[in-house]
Amino acid sequence: MLDHINLGKILFLDIETVPACKEYEEVDEESRSFWERKASFLAKAETDTAEVLYERAGIYAEFGKIICISVGYLVSTEGSERALRLKSFYGDDEKKVLEPFIALLNKYYSDGMHLLCAHNGKEFDFPYLARRILINGFSLPSMLDIAGKKPWEVEHLDTMVLWKFGDFKNYTSLALLAHVFKIPTPKDDMDGSDVARVYWEENGLERIMEYCQKDVLTIAQLLLKFRGEPLIKQENIILPEAKEMDEGGLSKDLSANNN
Repeated sequence: MLDHINLGKILFLDIETVPACKEYEEVDEESRSFWERKASFLAKAETDTAEVLYERAGIYAEFGKIICISVGYLVSTEGSERALRLKSFYGDDEKKVLEPFIALLNKYYSDGMHLLCAHNGKEFDFPYLARRILINGFSLPSMLDIAGKKPWEVEHLDTMVLWKFGDFKNYTSLALLAHVFKIPTPKDDMDGSDVARVYWEENGLERIMEYCQKDVLTIAQLLLKFRGEPLIKQENIILPEAKEMDEGGLSKDLSANNN
């Protein structure tokens, strides 16, 4: 499975998002009116008011923001083993999170020969990124600009879609696939539903970044499992040091990996 794909040409990614405001009362009046309309379709009980449902606003690009983008790419060690190099862009200022990520895509991943890979990326990560990039006034990198492209021209891989094998009845979580494929994953004290609380109430950006990076690692491991290849060893998971970064915050190893 996927034997035709060059793993060295894949950028694995995951994003973490939160509601744009900490409290519903902080939302401006016009935005609140749009959210109330949205919430009316989401409500399943009388207690599901717009304010109660606002904790879910982060999953909608029109009402949320990106606080972390983690990426990873495969390289070879000196012993010819497979390694994964990770990098995260994160912070409170969404523009400062997006800008170096866009620079990364434009500099190293704009030749039409690379792929973005995420879990449920086609439904969430890729469109969310594209929408927030435009809302923040940036131009879309070619990898996210899919307008007018034929399906086979879109440079996106989605491990959840790959697992469906044409079956569109169910959502299969990354955690479940990691379990059934026996992919070791650290036991976290948080999951995706905790991100907004950890961010707004605990100022836990570092925790969120680490959680996001673990998902990127799991996505890469899952794709290797799909191909029947060995998992990446723990000692071959690389977190770049500051000295390994150029002025744009991008790992210099990327240029070598793209030759």
